[in-house]
Amino acid sequence: MRDTLEALDAGEIGVAEAESRLAGYATTAAGRFDAAREGRRGIPEAILAEGKTPAEVAALTTTAVETTGRALVTRADADDAAAIRTAVADLDLDTPDPLDATVDHDERTDTVVVHGAGFERPALDATVAVVAAGTADAAVAGEAALVAREVGATIDRIDDVGVANLDRILDQRDRIREADVVVVAAGREGALPTVVAGLVAAPVIALPVSTGYGVGGEGIAALEGALQSCSVLTTVNVDAGFVAGAQAGLIARAIDSASDS
Repeated sequence: MRDTLEALDAGEIGVAEAESRLAGYATTAAGRFDAAREGRRGIPEAILAEGKTPAEVAALTTTAVETTGRALVTRADADDAAAIRTAVADLDLDTPDPLDATVDHDERTDTVVVHGAGFERPALDATVAVVAAGTADAAVAGEAALVAREVGATIDRIDDVGVANLDRILDQRDRIREADVVVVAAGREGALPTVVAGLVAAPVIALPVSTGYGVGGEGIAALEGALQSCSVLTTVNVDAGFVAGAQAGLIARAIDSASDS
C-alpha cells in the first residue's frame, strides 16, 4: 500500500491506477472496471459496448488504459469507436510519460483494442488455431482470435473450410494438428467442430454461430449439435467469441507454463 501511495504522491501513477491497485477495481460514472482480472484470472477484462452509450464505453476504456495499459472492447460500433478515439486522445494521465496509445477498430469483429505506448502484450509459447466454417462465421471467429491473441497466444486463422466440401477441411488437417488448442466456429447445423475434434489430438472448443435459418436457425442447431457431439470437445454459447477465445487463451497459458517447468 505504501508503495502505491508514494507512487501517487510522486506523480508516477494516476488516481485511477492507485485505486485499482488498492481495491482491485477502478470506479467510474459508467461502472466499476475490474483492473485486477488479468492477474487473478489470466485473461484481460473486456468492456462489452452493447447496451452502453458511446460515452460510457469511452469512459470505461480510458479507465482500462489508465489502470492496465490497454483496453479490449467487444460489440463496438462506429459510434463507440469514435468516442473511444476522442477520449483516448484527450486522456491526461498526469504522469511524466505520454500515453501515445494506439486505437484499432475492427469493423468486421466489432472490437476495439487500445494499447498504451509502454504496454507489452504477453507472449506465450502456444498456438491457437481459429477455424471458421464459412465466411459468415468469420466475424465471431475473429473475436475469439483477438481475445486469445491478447492473452498472448500465437494465432493461426483458417477460414471457409465447412463440411459442405470435406476436402476443404481435410486439406488443412495437418496444419490444424500443429496447434495446441483449436477453436472451431460454425453456424447452420454446426457439424464442423465435431469433424475437427475427430481429427486432432489438441483440445477443441466449439463456437456455435447464429448463421443459418429455418427450424434450427439463430445458432440453435449448431449449439445442440456441439453439445450432442460424439467427438470429445468443449462448447461455449452461441456467438460467444470472447468466451471461446478466453478459454483457448487459458489453455495456452497452461501449456506455456508447463513447457517452462
